[in-house]
Amino acid sequence: MFSSRDSFLKSEEKSLLRFLSLYILMGVIVILLLSIFYYQSQDKLSLSNHKIYLSAYANNTIRKLKRLHHFFDETQLYPRDKRFKSAIYDVEYRLIFSLLKESKIDFESDIYRIGDSIHYIKILDNYYLGAKYLIIEIDDNKQWENETIKHIIIYSSITLIVLILFGLYLSKLFLKPMRDSIILLDSFIKDTTHELNTPLSAILANIEMMDRDIMTEKNKKKLHRIDIAAKTVSILYNDLTYLTLSQEQYSQNIDLNIKELIEDRVDYFDILAKSKEILFILKLENIIFYIDKQKAIRVIDNLISNSIKYNKRGGTISIELKSNLLLISDTGIGIAEDKIPYMFNRYKRFNKSEGGFGIGLNIVKKIVNEYNISITVKSKLKEGTTITLQW
Repeated sequence: MFSSRDSFLKSEEKSLLRFLSLYILMGVIVILLLSIFYYQSQDKLSLSNHKIYLSAYANNTIRKLKRLHHFFDETQLYPRDKRFKSAIYDVEYRLIFSLLKESKIDFESDIYRIGDSIHYIKILDNYYLGAKYLIIEIDDNKQWENETIKHIIIYSSITLIVLILFGLYLSKLFLKPMRDSIILLDSFIKDTTHELNTPLSAILANIEMMDRDIMTEKNKKKLHRIDIAAKTVSILYNDLTYLTLSQEQYSQNIDLNIKELIEDRVDYFDILAKSKEILFILKLENIIFYIDKQKAIRVIDNLISNSIKYNKRGGTISIELKSNLLLISDTGIGIAEDKIPYMFNRYKRFNKSEGGFGIGLNIVKKIVNEYNISITVKSKLKEGTTITLQW
């Protein structure tokens, strides 16, 4: 298959990247939300597990507070434990005594994390030592957090890889109809090009051999119309042939006189231009450029052909050639500014009434890119278009 396969592959690659980027972004957001939910659930589970033995610590401390309350005259030592720290507050949340590292207390919660510690609050039924609230504090070793983060990383990575593989499968599945359509169209063009060769060559050869001097004016006009139609088909045929063979041929670059080439192609298109009463205005300097002649012809032919095709009757085509610059301007229908970036796309046509496959400007773009030639387009609806090539 020929170069449009490469064009499709590039287009397919861009579509895949766009789809996968959006798909992965959505997947990452979902994974992130699930990770947050999992983290919060593990946090609650960890606090719930801590609450079991913190409650036992609290009950043990309450018994010691009760003993201290009843035997305060004998001992005034606040109960201590190596496993935890504690504090007592009265009914109005005023501190009675504290061994805590973290002094800020959230009396609205029964268990919570604060700094590097965990607080558990136990409400006392009896006011031993005037205390209403007992706070138990232990160090938070963050073991649950490390395990949770480890699980999140492992499961998220596996999930993301599965999502990417599934996304690739889906994108390939969705793009298959477009791929099949492009391949079918390319096959059609290739077969059509092959079938056109013999009859088109015969038509052009016989037109050139006809003796116009012995023809009546009526027959001359008919032959003139046949010549125009044949050359129009010939331009399309040459584009299709280039597409078919471009991957099989190497560039044969030579020092080409661009002025002579333009004059020759203008002469070739003269019959088409006169059919719409279009006037060529040439301002050409002698410029030599190292390029494959057939590729240079494809560029010039397509730019001139478009200038004729989309020009108004009685319009003009100005071609200016000077050092490092070629300008081709017409007085045609123009093109909307927002459509200019897409005019070099394969099979893109903005004026269906003019026919064609929409491949000419795509060929131009590929060739100028190959030779590091910049191409810019300025156009205004109903006023015309100027195409500039710079090297």
